[in-house]
Amino acid sequence: MRLTVAQALVRFLANQWAERDGVEQRLIAGVFGIFGHGNVAGVGQALAEQGAGTGDALPYYLARNEQAMVHTAVGYARTRDRLSTFACTTSIGPGATNLVTGAALATINRLPVLLLPGDVFATRVAGPVLQELEDPGSYDVTVNDTLRPVSRFFDRIDRPEQLPSALLAAMRVLTDPAETGAVTLALPQDVQAEAYDWPEELFARRVWHVARPVPEPAALARALELIRGSHRPLIVAGGGVAYSRACAELLRFAENHGVPVAETQAGKGALPYDHPCAVGAVGHTGTAAANALAREADLVIGIGTRYSDFTTASRTLFGRARFLNVNVTAFDAAKNSGAMLVADAREALLALDRTDWRADPEWTRQAAALAAGWQAEISRTYAGTELTQPVVLGILNEIAEDGVVVNAAGSMPGDLHRLWRTRDPKGYHVEYGYSCMGYEIAGGLGVKLADPEREVFVLVGDGSYLMMAQEIATAVQEGVKLVIVLVDNHGFASIGDLSESVGALRLGTAYRMRGPEGELDGDRLPVDLAANAASLGADVLRAGDPEALRAALAKAVASAHTTVVYVETVPGGGPGAQAWWDVPIAEVSELARTRAAREHYDEAKRDQRPYL
Repeated sequence: MRLTVAQALVRFLANQWAERDGVEQRLIAGVFGIFGHGNVAGVGQALAEQGAGTGDALPYYLARNEQAMVHTAVGYARTRDRLSTFACTTSIGPGATNLVTGAALATINRLPVLLLPGDVFATRVAGPVLQELEDPGSYDVTVNDTLRPVSRFFDRIDRPEQLPSALLAAMRVLTDPAETGAVTLALPQDVQAEAYDWPEELFARRVWHVARPVPEPAALARALELIRGSHRPLIVAGGGVAYSRACAELLRFAENHGVPVAETQAGKGALPYDHPCAVGAVGHTGTAAANALAREADLVIGIGTRYSDFTTASRTLFGRARFLNVNVTAFDAAKNSGAMLVADAREALLALDRTDWRADPEWTRQAAALAAGWQAEISRTYAGTELTQPVVLGILNEIAEDGVVVNAAGSMPGDLHRLWRTRDPKGYHVEYGYSCMGYEIAGGLGVKLADPEREVFVLVGDGSYLMMAQEIATAVQEGVKLVIVLVDNHGFASIGDLSESVGALRLGTAYRMRGPEGELDGDRLPVDLAANAASLGADVLRAGDPEALRAALAKAVASAHTTVVYVETVPGGGPGAQAWWDVPIAEVSELARTRAAREHYDEAKRDQRPYL
């Protein structure tokens, strides 16, 4: 079958499927692309020729920013439990390097996305081409090499003959829960347009079976021995619980054995928030309930978590507990010197549930009491009469009970982790592996594409909005309805608080005009973010008090069109950090605040454990 490399690539991708538990779905749901000279005559032509968006063809979506389209693919893949994703095609040069941040986000969060950046001429006959980086040390280096360290698989297709093996390797990594992340196939622009005689077998319908690894018997025996020797166990549920669709098994295990369950950002919603075993968020952004139990636990059972520094409160939280780590990757299962149970979360929980052991009944009662106390604290926090950020969250939580909230950066992830009430892991979508400003709107678009029947509430601060808001235009173009809650506190409130706590005096954290002394401490910037959102095609509602916000959200939900609800918040918050976070502070300073912060830092460092 004689096709160009790009035509072969598109035809191959359209015939790839993923299967788990007998259910098949398209592995590559479509292609996001921004075209330039490096991909328009290759991948662009191939998409146009196959009738993109019709029949068995790959649907094509026009994005506004290359980084954003990776975020959209990630939001889609997370909602689909890593069983389906998008491909993203770019030109060479800045289009390709714009992918780097999105690729890092995907790989850090263990989420699949296929990147197809254009590249310079493989033949080098026309070099240096427009946007080519010339390296005096090697003609083999291009800007696409910046994607190597943030990709789980990287290859450059310099000859048509290389394409089949590269494609098969790429699909293998995308569908392997232990290896998945960003996958990059760099495509020189001349090779994209080169014709080759392909075997028809390359384009046959291919199903990639996503395995559920079962526990190795000896490892399972060691895990059960640890559990039976425990009196005060605590489960830390991570994203792996959701991706494995193991929430029902986790609930049964917790009920059968009286084990409290704490949650990471990615694991939030693993149990319904009002279940007696659900003690809420754990770590630096955790609840008083979960963190009190974490300090007393004698065994931490981590399920599908990578133990970020926020989860462990920079290794100060878990006292002298031992660790049992259930994970599909040995890399994560080995963390904190824990006993390793390398297995699918659902299969592992089914195997562990067969023991007749139970936690100390007093421990179970204590956990339920602490959880109930924390829910009362949330209710008090939500009941404020001014538009503080927690009050905004409380009103949104009420309206969005059956929807999904999307967020990523600033102070809101911490408040959401502590306060947000959800009974469903798919009702909470906070990207906190890379905590990337600008993820929210693009990621929310991906969530909505993956689950079009569900109301998607994008919660974005003014700082993140100014980083990347243009995918509002993409949502409007595609008729994909989002409810975007734009919270304006006129700067970087989260980093402002952190800056003050480390003695950096909130430098560069407020959106202000330059004052008479040359500092950024003048009047607020005359920027109208609501007007900006309207210019991108969204309906805009402004809310100045709690009742107006409630009414605006109800109107946005009733609308069929993407709507931005703009709200300015006033200072004030709910419960703060429940545990420490290691942010090094200047060891010497002429500022008294910095010296005081350093003294507190040195004191906190004494509680860090090596987890050996």
